[in-house]
Amino acid sequence: MIVIMLSAMETGLRAMPSRTHVFGPGRHLFHLGDPVEVVHWVQSGMVLLARHQQDGSPLVLQKAGPGSILAEASIYADAYHCDAIASAPTRTLAFAKAEFIEHLRTRPAFAEAWAQYLAHELLRTRRQAEILSLKTVAKRLDAWIAWRDGGPPRKGEGITIAAEIGVSPEALYREIARRRAVS
Repeated sequence: MIVIMLSAMETGLRAMPSRTHVFGPGRHLFHLGDPVEVVHWVQSGMVLLARHQQDGSPLVLQKAGPGSILAEASIYADAYHCDAIASAPTRTLAFAKAEFIEHLRTRPAFAEAWAQYLAHELLRTRRQAEILSLKTVAKRLDAWIAWRDGGPPRKGEGITIAAEIGVSPEALYREIARRRAVS
């Protein structure tokens, strides 16, 4: 189902005029409050959509890899609701917001693929909210691992994962070290 939906999305996106953008690690694609003029589709790399909490720490709202549309809700807003930062060398195709919306209005198959994409993203967001509702670092990490169907975080992922599960990097590293000592 997801493969079919992504294929229909890709077909619809490739039918629209676009511009290629390349971003190095740490570069912003857009900032919270910037006017929404384009829709980015990630071709390669990784983009973190984040907001900063009152204490300045980042909270990762989405880790967007190849095939992801960035800040979907912003398509229907005047300004972006978060920051988008490349966490690896990243290439996107950018579509004019007005043309994207017109494509949705005039191409039923594309509109259907868009609705399916949004439903998939809603489910992903609910899983993340579930993780953030857990009270301990251990439970959040367990849920993150189960959600991803994999093992413990790989070396170098700690800061990103900590932001994604809403804990400090230090707390995450302590939990990982505790688990290594027990096993």
